[in-house]
Amino acid sequence: MNGALPALDPVAAWLQSLLGRLTPLLAPLYGPGDLELGWPLALLALPLPILVWLLLPAHRERFESVRVPFFEQVAAATGVAPRRGSAVLRRTVLQWVLAPLAWVLVVLALARPEWVEPPLRKTETARDLLLAVDLSQSMETKDFRGPDGGRLDRLAAVKLVLDDFIARREGDRLGLVVFGDAAYLQAPFTRDLKACRLLLDETSIGMAGAHTVLGDAIGLGIRLFEASEATHRVVILLTDGNDTGSKVPPEKAAQLAADHKVTIHTVGIGDPAATGEARVDLGALRRIAAATGGRSYVAEDRERLAGIYAELDRIEPRELQAASFRPRRPLFHWPLGAATVLLFGFYVLMGTRLALRSLVRRTGVSRA
Repeated sequence: MNGALPALDPVAAWLQSLLGRLTPLLAPLYGPGDLELGWPLALLALPLPILVWLLLPAHRERFESVRVPFFEQVAAATGVAPRRGSAVLRRTVLQWVLAPLAWVLVVLALARPEWVEPPLRKTETARDLLLAVDLSQSMETKDFRGPDGGRLDRLAAVKLVLDDFIARREGDRLGLVVFGDAAYLQAPFTRDLKACRLLLDETSIGMAGAHTVLGDAIGLGIRLFEASEATHRVVILLTDGNDTGSKVPPEKAAQLAADHKVTIHTVGIGDPAATGEARVDLGALRRIAAATGGRSYVAEDRERLAGIYAELDRIEPRELQAASFRPRRPLFHWPLGAATVLLFGFYVLMGTRLALRSLVRRTGVSRA
């Protein structure tokens, strides 16, 4: 309103001050918030009755008259044709008070008073994060140390680290893919981190087969991201072996991921010096990450693995989108209802008064 009508700035300031004084009176009823007018320009209609009264005065003619009995006979005898007349009743003090008050209440209802509650803020991430975890048979190798110093198999160590990593993904949509002889969806993209951690905990070595299909795991991730509306799509691929029989070669799958704007970070936890399927192919993992703009890591122990995920926390910060909404509760029914009650009560009072007068007159005439 200030930008449209600068001349009304003082009026707007006064109105804002008035609303500020009324706010504490309504706070006990509606809770914390502010009193605002949805359409304050409606208040410009307040002086409208005065302008109508000044510009369009009512047509009134006054004549002296006298009441006579047998009016028709007197008119016939004098030869004067009677005309229709009207009696202008005097306005009472009650009318002078109620009429302006009712008009003010109606205009106030048109201005749409609203109780604006404190803002509700909703924070969402612009990223989908997919964890791809190797469940091949080689993951049962116990070459990691647990917090108590005992020996842990690779999957148990991964679960310990990922559990803490997932717990810090508040705001992200997280998905989980596991792979062995084939790739399987363990958890679709969800913000329910507790469910994702539970589904990770339920995985076991060999449940997806004994081999390692890196390319198929990446391909499944690409298909999952096809339905994603996130602007940032990330895969963290963890394996302890090399690709053994994927339908799509890992490097070809990585190129497809890059075409779909999917970033892949790879984490190798196997032994590069091993032979056969147990040897982790660090070169392939580096090429996969480089093709998509990601990074490649090697974890020799649980501490290094935890450090890798901590670093991934830093290079993949949450991209938050905050939305704010202030609920509005309409209050126009209060002034409108008050105006209706005032006018209805006034007319009931006047009707009762006229009825009593008529009754008194009739009683007096009958007695006479």
